[in-house]
Amino acid sequence: MEEKDKHKAKPTHVDENSKNKQLEHFRSDNDGQYMTTDQGLRINHTDDSLKAGQRGPTLMEDFHFREKMTHLDHESIPERVVHARGSGAHGYFQPYDSSLKEFTKAKFLTDPTKKTPVFVRFSTVAGSRGSADTVRDARGFATKFYTEEGNYDLVANNIPVFFIQDGIKFPDLVHAVKPEPDNEMPQASAAHDTFWDFISLMPESTHMIMWLLSDRAIPRSFRMMDGFGVHTFRFINEAGKATFVKLHWRALLGAHSLVWDEAQKLAGKDPDWHRRDLWDAIEKGDYPEYELSVQLVPEEDEFKYDFDLLDATKIIPEELVPLRPVGKMVLNRNPDNFFAETEQVAFHPGNLVPGIDVTNDPLLQGRLFSYLDTQINRFSSINFTEVPINRPVAPVHNHHGAGFMKMTIGKGKANYWPNSIGSGCPMMAPENMGGYVHHMEKVEGHKIRARSESFNDHYSQPTMFWNSLTEAEKDHLVSAAHFELGKVERKEIRKRQLANFYRVDPQFAALVAAGIGVEMPIGQDSEPTGNFVEDAASQKISKGKSVPSSPSVSMEIDKVEGTKSRRVAILIEDGFEYNEVMQVKEALEAAGIQVTIVSKIQGKRISSGGQELEVEKSHITTGSMMFDAVYIPDGEKSVRKMMGLGDALHFVAEAFKHCKPIATSGFGINMFEKAFVVGVNFADKASGKVVSHNGVITAGVDADAGDFANKFIEAIKKHRHWDREKSMTPA
Repeated sequence: MEEKDKHKAKPTHVDENSKNKQLEHFRSDNDGQYMTTDQGLRINHTDDSLKAGQRGPTLMEDFHFREKMTHLDHESIPERVVHARGSGAHGYFQPYDSSLKEFTKAKFLTDPTKKTPVFVRFSTVAGSRGSADTVRDARGFATKFYTEEGNYDLVANNIPVFFIQDGIKFPDLVHAVKPEPDNEMPQASAAHDTFWDFISLMPESTHMIMWLLSDRAIPRSFRMMDGFGVHTFRFINEAGKATFVKLHWRALLGAHSLVWDEAQKLAGKDPDWHRRDLWDAIEKGDYPEYELSVQLVPEEDEFKYDFDLLDATKIIPEELVPLRPVGKMVLNRNPDNFFAETEQVAFHPGNLVPGIDVTNDPLLQGRLFSYLDTQINRFSSINFTEVPINRPVAPVHNHHGAGFMKMTIGKGKANYWPNSIGSGCPMMAPENMGGYVHHMEKVEGHKIRARSESFNDHYSQPTMFWNSLTEAEKDHLVSAAHFELGKVERKEIRKRQLANFYRVDPQFAALVAAGIGVEMPIGQDSEPTGNFVEDAASQKISKGKSVPSSPSVSMEIDKVEGTKSRRVAILIEDGFEYNEVMQVKEALEAAGIQVTIVSKIQGKRISSGGQELEVEKSHITTGSMMFDAVYIPDGEKSVRKMMGLGDALHFVAEAFKHCKPIATSGFGINMFEKAFVVGVNFADKASGKVVSHNGVITAGVDADAGDFANKFIEAIKKHRHWDREKSMTPA
């Protein structure tokens, strides 16, 4: 090859702005511009079609009408079969240091000076594009890294395990969880007969079901949600040595949940709750942050544990392999256009870079086919990789041919390899020049439809999960089972699932049975459906290490506490105490808390001293479920008015029922009493004391506002005060 040609293959420089700069070429800004047709012809009038007389028929020659209407008729594309409803954001990833070089040659993970641009799409799984955000469901957490070596996709979920072990069962799972085929009901819900019929006959799904019934399945926001790569992958270092790896995202705000009553009400009051929360946070500069951690297992330790690393229904407990933090992702920019970016972004777990490879996990192997195939269905073209949001920032050179909507204009005669006409270009890259080389692994065996016996343990880890939860989390899980199975009409399905739960924990099964109208079916659990074959791997794994519980799976044990971007509603009417409100408001905002003034109607409210405050939300447009805490300031006239408003009383009672911090002072204590805030101690209304009890903060009329605000902030840090669930609270 000539010297001049060698200089064409230069390394790509990538920084956090590289993708944004690339997208700028495709952006269009209408500000100050004339309207045109798609051909660039300026439009003179767009409010009336071209007719034969003002009352006559529309003429076929009206090219503007035809173009405008035809475009509308063809603007939709097939929605994703699963993960149809999503929300996206741009950002960057930066490793903490170069320590991962020992395990991987992936440059974006090993150079702390590099900020790699990313696009993240969060999603529900089962519902359609128009379904609500807060349904009980797993959540997708897919990240596209635009690295200098090509795009790498980490297609994760917010739950670390999955329903099935082998990809061949995925069509059955999806058909079962989707709306039933005869009546297209229910939408975005697993609480129906076909889903639980399938699950009750699939013991391998039991671990995932435990997570799905837990609070993990109703996250407070995408900003407070962890992500898990689910599968075991491989890291490959420069020497070619492989290490098994599990990848984890941890939200730096901590993982926090809604309660089920909130989730259902939010689905009606604001079905875009998670989408709006993510958008608003980024617009306000409260950028979501996530720490990437890894669990590393040497290849020689593949059979060290009592579960198979290739089994997607199992986790590696952190007590056996601790998390190793490696870097941080920051989401700092909203998309310019939802369809062009969030809807058209296409992920694929086979989008890899040097230093990362797949394993023989049979579910992962199925995804490697399905994800590419489904994108071709959505776009009706293999050229979806040329859509701007999917384009790598690394150069693309290959001999891929034409097809629908081919964008790249390939130059030259040679569109094949090897060639001499094109000087042998594009060239093959040796491994030391970034050429991707699959990890060399010896694979042998007979063709057989089977799984190793090492996959045939479906209850040990569900039991570990149950043992790891706090009492409050267990109560929520049981209540979720009552709801889900309570919607199942066929008693035999409920009974069969209960038998599977009995294998997890008899006490757990008894608690579920008490709420779904069936007796304990001891010894009637379903037989595994897979063909499991004893082999050398299963014999080694059967002697491996395990743990009876893993506190790290709990959202409450070692919970991340904080106030950043928390939301507090201040309820007022005319006659509130202005100075108190302003002191508390300033203290909350100084702690990073967002404050909203709420009243019966919008407009201005006048304080007892004549000062005015602008109302931001009315009772009819909001609710306690949209806030993390509620504050009722003193002011007898204001409080008396609210005590006569059912919406205001419900606001307080509901927040109390949902175990959120609530605070009031002076005469406001009367409102708490009327709203059935029970089982907690109040301050003496005439005293100078501040009392904090189970997240309820009360202060006498002479109490120090600073002390009151500080105790309120401390209660907000804890997010929820679950001990209050034992109190009877009508709401």
